[in-house]
Amino acid sequence: MIDRRCVILFVKLPGKGTVKSRLARDMDENFVLRLYESMVLDTIDTLKHARVPFRICFSPPDALADARDWLGHEHAYMLQTGDDLGERMELAFASVFAEGVGEALLIGSDIPGLTAAVLGGAFHSLATHDAVIGPANDGGYYLIGFKKSTFHPAIFRDMLWSTDSVFHETVERLRMAALTVSVMPECIDVDTRADLVAFFDRNEGRDSSSRALALLRSRRESIGK
Repeated sequence: MIDRRCVILFVKLPGKGTVKSRLARDMDENFVLRLYESMVLDTIDTLKHARVPFRICFSPPDALADARDWLGHEHAYMLQTGDDLGERMELAFASVFAEGVGEALLIGSDIPGLTAAVLGGAFHSLATHDAVIGPANDGGYYLIGFKKSTFHPAIFRDMLWSTDSVFHETVERLRMAALTVSVMPECIDVDTRADLVAFFDRNEGRDSSSRALALLRSRRESIGK
């Protein structure tokens, strides 16, 4: 049975020096690794709560067995392919649309504020818009989505990734292509100690099953709280 909707979750197999490198420059590397692992598991819990089919789009290429051992054998996995982030995202969308999926969202795995309500709202937006995007606090975006009929691969090409202009440039490209765009609420992309403090300040008092939040509560001193 072909899924009408799906979420593509980009995940990198965790290892020292391979994930959250900017954060690891300011904090204990073992703590950063545990934090990344917690955020990925929290994101998968959010996807399950949202009751939407999802694919775990992993890297590096030889990581499938380890990813399944870490995240579970019951999930659908697909390999990230392409020479840069833009091409990897473009090809991931193309792959699920080629399967017959009608609407797809692509998200990162390091957005601890992502909720099932945000995902539901993003899919709801696609009923009346050609594309949906969620801005991150660093000028990038944490979510982007299309219908199969409105997918516009050119927005991923020749982009200066990891800059504070990515979100605005992407929205401008979509509008230049005469596509209607729905913008979701901003979320914090945890790349720096300041991002971590901002997320903790926003969520410290929340009653939550979040692994990432529990880890931060146990390490208040290490994040400057």
